[in-house]
Amino acid sequence: MKAFFDASDVRIEEFEQLCSQAVSLSDYPHAAGIESNVLIYESAALRALIGEEEAERALLSELNKCLRSGPGVLVIRSMYNDHSVIDASTKLFKDIVREEREQGFGLGDHFGNNERIWNSFQKVCIKDPKTFVAYYGNPLLGLVATAWLGPFYQITAQVNNVKPGSKAQSPHRDYHLGFQASDDVIRFPAPIQIMSQYLTLQGAIAHTNMPLESGPTLLLPFSQQYPPGYIAYVHPEFVDYFNANCVQLPLQKGDGLFFSPALFHGAGTNHSTSDRLANLLQVSSAFGRPMESIDTQCMINAVYPVILDMKREKGIKDRFLNDILAAIADGYSFPTNLDTDPPKGGYAPIPEKQLVLRAIEDLWPPEKLRDALKDYAGRRRA
Repeated sequence: MKAFFDASDVRIEEFEQLCSQAVSLSDYPHAAGIESNVLIYESAALRALIGEEEAERALLSELNKCLRSGPGVLVIRSMYNDHSVIDASTKLFKDIVREEREQGFGLGDHFGNNERIWNSFQKVCIKDPKTFVAYYGNPLLGLVATAWLGPFYQITAQVNNVKPGSKAQSPHRDYHLGFQASDDVIRFPAPIQIMSQYLTLQGAIAHTNMPLESGPTLLLPFSQQYPPGYIAYVHPEFVDYFNANCVQLPLQKGDGLFFSPALFHGAGTNHSTSDRLANLLQVSSAFGRPMESIDTQCMINAVYPVILDMKREKGIKDRFLNDILAAIADGYSFPTNLDTDPPKGGYAPIPEKQLVLRAIEDLWPPEKLRDALKDYAGRRRA
């Protein structure tokens, strides 16, 4: 494997060969069936294995295999067999949407003109802890998350209510690299691009019935196996192949859909007369964290006058400036509070490093940058 991917590594023929694979039920003994190359599991059968050490370990291995070297996507039917938990959560979602609309929130929704709740995870927890415990205490959620990420994961969630007439998304991969501009993705080494998919689990819990006409998620099984996929998904021939070969599965209220973030996918067009409401889960590995907590504001404010003096006296090389800021400023947009720090013109808000670069370019006085950094930190606070 090359150290870095480039456009010459993207070959539609190789992609087509991967995506033409077929799932064999004999490789997944705990699955109840296969629909359009998507593995289907029944919640009752999975629940019966939880707590049985050897059986549960075998199930974890099977789920990992599905997401890693299998089709990359699975459905758990009746994951929430008690619809009272789903209905109570749905009511909370609608209450939060109404309250946030009155407060002027709901900005920066990259899913179009639909109802969106950023950080539904925390908001529901604070608003109704009892419902939250019943919802996120579902052992099947922990089972799939552990199978992909291990035991020390962190859940985030965003509600998306797709209105009738809302159009389909373009095919894409997801967080982390799926949220970056193509020019930035290509700068990441190939092993990091491949590793990225092992840091996140994507999931969706159906809060309404989702017949095909409502536009449930478009999926391309096996596409997560394509190494340069984070570069490839924007290429027209890959978009065309996705549109011609993607699959959709109808979901029932309480079903759970899980897939690798590297799977090519996209929301479908809602041709129905009803809303399509899902709680979108993004479960993250514990390992995407540094060893120590760093006060970047303090460090930036300390070195900024030095950098300004260097720029005024003899200029400063872009490479040197980039290296210094990469060391002390946060160059990544996440985590943040997407209500108060929404993405503008893309999938991601402006990171701290870009703010400091703007200050240096425009020769802001230190006091102006200090105030801007305080405002920046305030916007990102949960």
